[in-house]
Amino acid sequence: QVQLVESGGGLVQPGGSLTLSCAASGRILSRNTMGWYRRTSGKQRILVATVRSDGDTVYGDSVVGRFTISRDRAKNTVFLQMNDLKPEDTAVYFCTLDNWDGRDYWGQGTQVTVSS
Repeated sequence: QVQLVESGGGLVQPGGSLTLSCAASGRILSRNTMGWYRRTSGKQRILVATVRSDGDTVYGDSVVGRFTISRDRAKNTVFLQMNDLKPEDTAVYFCTLDNWDGRDYWGQGTQVTVSS
């Protein structure tokens, strides 16, 4: 089993910044992908960004150039730096870890609200 603990959500004004963190513990394989998805009310979770254990990153189209994903492999932690936030970024953000063995895990989610 894998446990994911997210932190860093909150309320921010448009144009502001937030950093999300997610610490993983448990059965974490050396090759894996960690990342973030988000869900707005009544909709499916969509990709925000992912980073593989080899460093490759993937970003959702709506966040390219504004969000940056990074990870600390030694601490099994992934970060999401979010800049120039917009009201449409308001969502619940979920951390995920894929162990490349057919199993993926999800955190509880953290709310990000962008509003003036």
